[in-house]
Amino acid sequence: MEFFIQQFINGLTLGGVYALIALGYTMVYGIIQLINFAHGEFFAAGGYMGVIILSFMASMGYMETHPWLCLMGSMALTMGYCAMLAMAVEKVAYKPLRFASRLSVLLSALGMSIFLQNGLMLTQGVYDKPYPTSFTDGGFSIGMVTMSYMQVMILVMTVLLLIGLNILVFRTKIGTAMRATAQDKVMSALVGINSNRIISTTFALGAGLAAAAGIMVGLYYGSVRYDMGFVPGIKAFAAAVLGGIGNITGAMIGGLIIGMVEIMAAGYLSSEYKDVWAFVILIGVLYFMPTGIMGENVDDTRV
Repeated sequence: MEFFIQQFINGLTLGGVYALIALGYTMVYGIIQLINFAHGEFFAAGGYMGVIILSFMASMGYMETHPWLCLMGSMALTMGYCAMLAMAVEKVAYKPLRFASRLSVLLSALGMSIFLQNGLMLTQGVYDKPYPTSFTDGGFSIGMVTMSYMQVMILVMTVLLLIGLNILVFRTKIGTAMRATAQDKVMSALVGINSNRIISTTFALGAGLAAAAGIMVGLYYGSVRYDMGFVPGIKAFAAAVLGGIGNITGAMIGGLIIGMVEIMAAGYLSSEYKDVWAFVILIGVLYFMPTGIMGENVDDTRV
């Protein structure tokens, strides 16, 4: 039983990260019906920007005196950087193709993913870049179950970010504008909503959440790598499809399920095939339930 609880906690931690990334996929799809395959690179860019900022603060000695304040500051700066990067990508790669075929936009997304990944490789190198993780070491045990401080931080930050996103989408004017644009761009424009600005905002929000996930993954595993966005990005896409792409509640549920299945399969079956299960779920959902658990953006939860 202790082993199951331990795996459950690990699954929640990983699922929370996938949920944060999956929200970017589902929000962009809800607005412009685009599978943004470059989204995983925002996750990687967030991981790199986080280690650059934290390493700079460590060299200045701030990490020794105010480590958690430095972490919160670096997370805010990183989310802002990735939000601006996503807005620039949207302006360059997607906006000119707003009325082009879906295939053209899809190819543009794939090209932008390759461009960003190679940009990271050329600027940051091909080797792993270590995170300053001394302040996140340690944890506590309850019986045979162990939980690290980093896992606690990931779970708390994930819950706070998901609550914040829900408040933004369902309790604010900008969230109302996002949902209106997702449902009917022409009608929303007639009532004075600037759809271009809303689309850019959606890209920025999704990339900001992915950047936060990138920092937390870097701290959890101790390093980042230029191609770290590919596999988690595909798994997060599978989570978005599982939950019902275009539905933000579905993306959260799908992320938690994918993370839980991966960890349970690694613990009870084989860790060598842990990356396979997300793709098995993706194939199964597309075959048996193509609209996902929550259905594909059919109600007011579409964003």
